[in-house]
Amino acid sequence: MANVLCWALSITCIAPVIWMIYSSLKTDKEFALDILALPESPQWGNYVKAFIAGNMGTYAVNSLLNSVLTTVLTLLLAFTIGYCLSRFHFRGRNAIYFLFMAGMLIPIYALLLPIFIEFKYMHLVNKVFTLLLPYIAFALPMAIFLVESYVRGIPVELEEASYIDGCSHVRSMFSIIMPVCKPVLATSAILTFLNTWNEFPLALVLISNNKYKTVPIGLTYFRGAYATSYVLLFAALTIASIPVIVIYLCFYNQIMKGMVAGAVKG
Repeated sequence: MANVLCWALSITCIAPVIWMIYSSLKTDKEFALDILALPESPQWGNYVKAFIAGNMGTYAVNSLLNSVLTTVLTLLLAFTIGYCLSRFHFRGRNAIYFLFMAGMLIPIYALLLPIFIEFKYMHLVNKVFTLLLPYIAFALPMAIFLVESYVRGIPVELEEASYIDGCSHVRSMFSIIMPVCKPVLATSAILTFLNTWNEFPLALVLISNNKYKTVPIGLTYFRGAYATSYVLLFAALTIASIPVIVIYLCFYNQIMKGMVAGAVKG
């Protein structure tokens, strides 16, 4: 019975994706006649039209740039901060940790207006790096939480042995502890990349220049400009979903391992 329920839930999750993909290969007439039928002849040109007419190339490059830079910078900061919070005990340590964890509790929509006003006052709106700052800020709490809990489970003797061999503290941190943290760093990287790629509200509020807009914002233009051409909208949605689906299918085991690693070791 449990297996049947799991299969039913899986089908309800996968069915809309499959329907979106094969619907993107129809003509407008075929889709209007029967939205569930398979396409008679796959229209691969829909993807070319969606990519060119919707300026998806520019949006994809912007999303990729933001996602990669956010992931790299978040990992570097999260590992450094998480390591320090787990290994050093100093005055204010708990307060700092609490402030980072509080970042996971505040909904992003509650901060949209304050962030916009602050960025506008500081002339940071519509810049190449505009989205990097809030993206990193919102990605850090979860990454720090994962890294800190994982490092806390690593024996201190590893570092003490390296000190005896003449290894400096910084070198021990990045040459010995960081490789051990590969599972949790991989998990943080994947989650950060996927969340950044799919992020919508901040990109909508902080960016108005088409040159810097991202894929989620670009998708909203298809409904206005191509109100009756759902096949082009589905083609654009498929293009936007491909990187997320591929990354998840390749690394979903790593995500699960990293999420439970800290709990198992701790």
